[in-house]
Parts: sequence; structure tokens; C-alpha cells
Amino acid sequence: MTPGPVEVDPRVLRAMSTLILGQFDPAFTAIMNEVMEMLRQVFQTKNHWAFPVDGTSRSGLEAVLCSILEPGDRVLVPIYGRFGHLFAEICERYGADVHTIECQWGEVFEPGRVIAEMKRVNPKVLAMVHGETSTGRMQPLEEIGKACREQGVLLVVDAVASIGGVDVKTDEWFIDALVAGTQKCLSVPSGMAPITYNERVEKIVLARKKVERGIATDEDHAYTRSMRPIASNYFDLGMLQDYWSPRRLNHHTEATSMIYALREGLRLVLEEGLKARFLRHKLHEKALIAGLEAMGLTLFGNPAHKLPCVTCVEIPNGTDGESVRSMLLDEFGIEIASSFGPLHGKIWRIGTMGYGCRKDNVLTLLGALEAVLIRHGVKLNRGEGLQAALDVYAAEKTKSVVMN
Repeated sequence: MTPGPVEVDPRVLRAMSTLILGQFDPAFTAIMNEVMEMLRQVFQTKNHWAFPVDGTSRSGLEAVLCSILEPGDRVLVPIYGRFGHLFAEICERYGADVHTIECQWGEVFEPGRVIAEMKRVNPKVLAMVHGETSTGRMQPLEEIGKACREQGVLLVVDAVASIGGVDVKTDEWFIDALVAGTQKCLSVPSGMAPITYNERVEKIVLARKKVERGIATDEDHAYTRSMRPIASNYFDLGMLQDYWSPRRLNHHTEATSMIYALREGLRLVLEEGLKARFLRHKLHEKALIAGLEAMGLTLFGNPAHKLPCVTCVEIPNGTDGESVRSMLLDEFGIEIASSFGPLHGKIWRIGTMGYGCRKDNVLTLLGALEAVLIRHGVKLNRGEGLQAALDVYAAEKTKSVVMN
């Protein structure tokens, strides 16, 4: 029950055992096309380009950023946790002129502050995290996205922790490029970064298009670029487009079993329905919070902007947080996470993501955590946590009966 990697749905695990097909077998390229269409639905976009980058979530961030940034391009990164810093570092490594603003970890930015800073800095790109797992907060994006479009700024969003667990409206929020991850609310193993981007991004990619010499055709050699080529070969969105298009240009060997896994994970999301899936995550978050607070624990961060699939808990004073985590794992087989930077050793982070976002997991965690904290000498409201969570589930059951 960490904020990733999370439990993988058994259907996904079974799909991964499917026999390997050649990457250009028509049966496999048909699967690739299915994945693209399902990603569009999950991303809530009409973008043509929606496909996974082979690699963990940050491979998607790198692919998008290195494909649109040239040395000297100005980027604004609002930072409210660890992964805002990651955005800034990736941009710096590709030679961008990076400007940052920061707010206290546990808070998010008031949109007006970001918009005002955009007007002052006049960046080419605004790179922003939607769901910040290090703090358990979620940044409102709709107003910021609209301002980006009005000001001609490209909005690049890290939605790794939120896609599949909370509502993310790529087109409606004017997001130009969005990066997700498989290992969180999609409940697929780590190893792919699904991305989508629109024509504004594609225009830059095509202006930097370059096909490696060993596979380039005469037409590729004659292609006229108006901008310098993309610095990375592996993360070159231009060549990845050719790979995921009918051209099927051989860029790299596709991670066949991961494509099987992603397809099955996306099918599960769409079978459940986005609205129902988001409501499920909110229900189990509500039960978990009720249990933790009834137990006498204190939640961390601004509750108005909580990320529904990550719950952060303050470690009680005088308690060895790592000892608690170890005992939970050793005695109950439950893993929760610590955090990073200024929050390391101060909070625990509990994930209720995807397949792992279930009633039995929430109830088992609450009982186990109470037992472990008692063993560590923490004074609690014994027995109250589970009862509070059960009350939430009972109320939901009654509500469902009445509505039906």
C-alpha cells in the first residue's frame, strides 16, 4: 500500500504470460493500435498521439521535454514537492533556462500566482505536477491551462500519480503534453510511461525531425528541419511517432509483454468506467481517513487539495517511523512508504491505488497499523479506527440501497 509500485491486477499478470509476437506481426501492431485508442479514452483527449514510452515514468517526462526543448528555451517549474524538482532537473540537463517558484510542501499553488509568474517570465513551457506523491497533494490545473493557451505557453503535466485514479481532463484543461505511469492507479507493473500530446507539440517535433542514419530513407535524408535535432535518440518523439504510426519504422525492440499488460490494464479501467473508478478511489480514501483520524492520528497537508489516492499521516512524536514500517511489513505483509527531503522521517504515505484500492486492504491496514503502534507505545483510541471505517462503508451500502 505504497504510492507505487502497487498491486498488479491478476488479469494483467495473466496477460503478461501471453506468447511473444514479433513487433511487426499484424496481430501485434493491431494491439498497439488498440492501446493508443484506449489511452485516448483514459486521457480524455482527442489527440492523435497517445502511446507508451518504454521505461519508467520519468522516461516519458524526458521524451516530452527533450523533444520540445532546445538549449536556452525558458521553462517555468512551480515546485510543491519532490517531482517538481525532478521536472526542473530534467529541463536543466537539456540546457533550458529554468525558472522556479516554490511553496511549502503540503500545500499547492493558488493558480493566480502561477499565472502571474508566467506573465513575468514569459516561458516557452510551463512544467507542472498534477498529483505530487511526495506530499499527497493535487494541483488544480484548469485555470492555469486556460491561461497557458491564452499566453501561448506549452503546458506539460506530470499526471503519473493521478491517471486512472482521479479525473484528468487533458483537452478540457488545455494540457499540451501529459505523462502518466503504469505502476500506480493503472495497476500495471512499472516499466512504461504512457504519454499524449497535441498538434502544438507535434509541430515542434516535426521541426526537429531526424531519423537515425542506419534506417533512414532518401526521403528522410532530404527532410528539411527548421530547428536543431532532438538531442536524444531513445527519447526522440519524432522517431517514436514513426514507430507508432502505419510506417512502423524500427526504432527499438518493443517491450511486448508490457504492451500486453498495458492493454489489459486499460481494458480494466474502461470496463469499470472512469466515473465509477474515480468514485471508488474517493470511497476508500474516505474510509481510510475516517479510520486514521478516529484512531487519533493526524493527517498531513492541506485537506482541500488532497490527492485522493495518497494519504499522508504525521508520524507521532517520539515514534520511530521506520521501525513501524518494518514491523508492518514483517508481521502483516503490508508496505507503506516514508517520504523525501524535508518530509523524510516525518510522515508516512499510504497508497490506495487501482487494484489495491479495496475495502479489505483499507480494513486490514487499519487493524495492523493500530496493533503495531500499540506495540511501539503510541497512545491511541483503541478499536475506534476500524469502527469508523466500517461506518463509512455501512453508510455507502445504505446509500446504494436507497438509490436503487
